[in-house]
Amino acid sequence: MANPTGWKPSMEKESGSGGTAGDVGAGGATRGLAYEEPLVFEHAASERVGASLPAVTGKVDPAKEIPAALLRGEIEGMPSLAELDVVRHFTRLSTWNHGIDTGFYPLGSCTMKYNPKSSEAAARLPGFAAAHPLLPDEMCQGSLELMFKLERALSEISGFAATTISPAAGAHGELTGVMMIRAYHLARGNARKKVLIPDTAHGTNPATAALNGYRTVEVKSGPDGRLHPEAVKAAMDEEVAAIMITNPNTLGVFESDIAAIAEIVHAKGGLVYGDGANLNALLGVARPGDMGFDVMQFNLHKTFATPHGGGGPGSGPVAVKASLVPFLPLPLVVQEGPAYRLVTDPKERPQSIGRLREFHGNMGMFVRAWALIRELGPEGLRRCAELAVLNANYVRARLRDVYHLPYETDSLHEVVFTDKLQKGADISTMDVAKRLIDHGFHPPTVYFPLVVSGALMIEPTETEAKETLDAFVAGMRAIAEQARSDPDGLHAAPQKPVRARLDEVRAARKPVLRWTPGMKVE
Repeated sequence: MANPTGWKPSMEKESGSGGTAGDVGAGGATRGLAYEEPLVFEHAASERVGASLPAVTGKVDPAKEIPAALLRGEIEGMPSLAELDVVRHFTRLSTWNHGIDTGFYPLGSCTMKYNPKSSEAAARLPGFAAAHPLLPDEMCQGSLELMFKLERALSEISGFAATTISPAAGAHGELTGVMMIRAYHLARGNARKKVLIPDTAHGTNPATAALNGYRTVEVKSGPDGRLHPEAVKAAMDEEVAAIMITNPNTLGVFESDIAAIAEIVHAKGGLVYGDGANLNALLGVARPGDMGFDVMQFNLHKTFATPHGGGGPGSGPVAVKASLVPFLPLPLVVQEGPAYRLVTDPKERPQSIGRLREFHGNMGMFVRAWALIRELGPEGLRRCAELAVLNANYVRARLRDVYHLPYETDSLHEVVFTDKLQKGADISTMDVAKRLIDHGFHPPTVYFPLVVSGALMIEPTETEAKETLDAFVAGMRAIAEQARSDPDGLHAAPQKPVRARLDEVRAARKPVLRWTPGMKVE
């Protein structure tokens, strides 16, 4: 493509952007105007109006017909703003955010990959986006067909008999999976009492087990970062309902003994739960259902590029082996001849754990995931995993001489470093993370997994180009050099965002959650 401006990547650095040495990040970290923005309450001006309402022309004044008990009184200090004030306020606040559309987001374990805009467009098609969830089956055959085919695709990709797509998020999917495990054991007369959880498992696993009434038992990993069969065998007995394993684990290490571990658990009557948060590393290469797992939750945002978190709608489908199919939650989509039907009556599925939530799941997420699966196909899905692993190992190879690598075991989709090499200069993981902001990058996951002291957990994903990774590596290496030459500068980072380093301890212990008139904001 032609470059009509004549701009070259080196020009910004040569022109003198005011950044410090090594600031080769996302451009916006080194130059530009960032507006300060006060609280919306501090904009208050009593004469401004942001809406026009028609005058009451009938005999009935709606304001007078509302019961007094339902009317709210005047709110002291309530801002009165014009439309322009509101638009500028929220637009300026939006520029303070860092998102995947503005820069690299190397959060380990959270898998912050790019969401294709083609999938966004498909999710906005009126036939999907505007369909009411209470439509009768005959009026939403397109939606039901998509739900059915997504369920079949996820089951095939993961190697399981069936999948429920109704859970609203990964943690909700975890809850669903362990609920089915409990129902399975109850159907055999004993719910059992314990769940085994490796120290390298995903952080939500203990809470999921506890919510289902189980006591958690931690199983230590070995010096290679893997779970060893002898450790599982020592902890396994007839009171254990399941073991919850993240594979690859939170170190980015593949649990190569998973088949032997599954055999040990199954021999004592337990089940093997797979946390699918890191399925991105296996996509199209290996299937968890073929490894001995009985149940596994997906995180569609981590693997199939639907929007991630933020309090909005998510999706955490759960796949199961044949022995757990009777316990799947409702509703379920079934195909009957050329038509599709939503099963909602518990009488048809008497062993089901029941309905998990209102309606059928988050349709927008289903459309996005199905669009991506159809776009990529089997070879494209496999290529996702191959590139995710390649990118993580590229970062590992480029940084291992300046950051401590706690495990020499091969990495898959993510790599964990520590701050051990910077400790001599009194530099911590937090200093590295904060300084990275000045280089234009979101910090990686810090201080997790807990088995690694001072962890820096980096997952590039397959959607990042080599040029982005090179810029990130350059920033990380510049920080390692600054730790030796200017440690005080790192303690003071970040310097370039609208807000410098916050007092996080104070924010956690004394949060200010509500504005009140006369409040002085610091």
